[in-house]
Amino acid sequence: MSENSANGKKDITVVHLMRHGEVHNPDGVLYGRRSGYHLSELGRKMADRVAEHLEKRDVTHVVASPLERAQETATPVAKSHGLDLAVDERLIEAANVFEGKTFGVGDGALRKPDNWKHLTNPFKPSWGEPYIEQVVRMMGALDAARDAARGHEAVCVSHQLPIWIVRSFVERRRLWHDPRKRQCTLASLTSFTYQGDKIVSVGYTEPAVDLVPAHLRAGAKPVKGKSKAFGA
Repeated sequence: MSENSANGKKDITVVHLMRHGEVHNPDGVLYGRRSGYHLSELGRKMADRVAEHLEKRDVTHVVASPLERAQETATPVAKSHGLDLAVDERLIEAANVFEGKTFGVGDGALRKPDNWKHLTNPFKPSWGEPYIEQVVRMMGALDAARDAARGHEAVCVSHQLPIWIVRSFVERRRLWHDPRKRQCTLASLTSFTYQGDKIVSVGYTEPAVDLVPAHLRAGAKPVKGKSKAFGA
């Protein structure tokens, strides 16, 4: 290998943003940033599956949101590579005023007058942490992981909305969106490839998709692998 080729390889870093596995939540609560919500038995199987998927990858840094479900999802990946698990507060779930409540499409929440004041601006959004604030903190977490794993790979375990928002930003899509169309299923990997400090491509894989209940999949066919490259 030439010196230029070797230097080019060292200049490539991959940061995988992983969504946590299934959570034990029999009451269907919007748990958000609340503590006390842990992976279900199925969620632990999902975490183990992704750890197996990444076992032969050059992972040198594993970091997670401070919430239990993210920590528990990241632990098998860290153990399989003999790494300590780091914590980054910036990977946390998005804040939401409906946290602790049951709130979802078709449950009648939109007809409750007390909720209307929180639903005035879907573009911000008015019911939670502004999308642009999520972008700022998630890009900071991605760049920190890149720096910690220069020339290798990092795994960052986070949550669906922040992952989808930062991916949408990088791929130059509008940040407001239909939540049903997010491509970020449980235990999925959204992978950002850096050349130096610049993101040059984004990929998406679902190593545990066969374990995900059908009604929780992202409204699309199972994805084996997808990558979007960016020009210079």
